[in-house]
Amino acid sequence: MLILNQLNHFYGQSHTLRGVSFEVPAAACTCLMGRNGVGKTTLAKCLMGLEQARSGEILYDGRALEKLPAEARAPAGIGYVPQGRQIFPLLTVEENIRTGFFSAKTGSGQIPPFIYELFPVLLDMKKRRGGDLSGGQQQQLAIARALVLEPRLLILDEPAEGIQPSIVQEIAQVIQMLSREMKISVLLIEQKLPFIRKVADRFAIMDRGSIASTGAMNTLDDDLISEYLVV
Repeated sequence: MLILNQLNHFYGQSHTLRGVSFEVPAAACTCLMGRNGVGKTTLAKCLMGLEQARSGEILYDGRALEKLPAEARAPAGIGYVPQGRQIFPLLTVEENIRTGFFSAKTGSGQIPPFIYELFPVLLDMKKRRGGDLSGGQQQQLAIARALVLEPRLLILDEPAEGIQPSIVQEIAQVIQMLSREMKISVLLIEQKLPFIRKVADRFAIMDRGSIASTGAMNTLDDDLISEYLVV
């Protein structure tokens, strides 16, 4: 589904991504892990065209994604939920969800029924302002907004950050449903190990801008956790 090959990125003279190579297989959840500041969010922004890679290759269904402008990536079938959610606090829940259609080239503009089936609380609160929701509800709203175009690849940047445990569990169930039942490929950027172990099929660990290890989740052992993840 998604193949990264020797991706390099710089902020000025700082070499932030160093030959990043790994794969996100179809219809599975791959978790990108690592301590703060190792380049995970920068990588997500490169995938979405919000940052420009200096060199390397991003193949999405065999297509060279790095050649597409940022505004063409969502219509190509890629959903993105940024760190911090970035919902519109003065728009209603329903209006926030509909902003996801701004990236569409075609379509009815109707919110798919499965959105409210995944997040029934958003149906109950669809006329309330986004800023009135709790942090966890705003995270659900941000995911719903990314899903209205029914993407084939969904990128989630730390969806469990600062969220109450009950909604973390709900989000975990949604991710499992997306990847295992709806066959959406998920690239999850996350640090909470219990959450990761519940939802992810594979992992890739970043360290100092490079990929240090990849594998199936059942191969993530204590040595890797101690070396690359423990703060």
